[in-house]
Amino acid sequence: MDALKHISQDCLKSEVPQFSIGDTVKVHVMIKEGNRERIQVFEGTVIARKHGGVAETFTVRRVAHGCGVERVFPLHSPKVAKVEVVREGKVRRSKLYYLRDRVGKAAKVKQAIR
Repeated sequence: MDALKHISQDCLKSEVPQFSIGDTVKVHVMIKEGNRERIQVFEGTVIARKHGGVAETFTVRRVAHGCGVERVFPLHSPKVAKVEVVREGKVRRSKLYYLRDRVGKAAKVKQAIR
């Protein structure tokens, strides 16, 4: 078990972006199309962070053309080039799944003043 932990420590990114639940983030993801690679930006609200260590993931939700879109990103994946925090949110929950049922302004997260 110690060997597994040691190997997993090598896979961790050296710079982990500091963001929390409720923050609006821009996630820069490497997309492969044929033999070309490009970076695609996915902007939305972080509604969940799960697990920890190498397997840590975070879920980002946005509404595009009236339809809710959620993507789950592995935090330490080499495909995730960068995570930028656009604005910080003020929330009192660790999972914001209730935003799925809300529409319009009710689905917004208040901005934290820090």
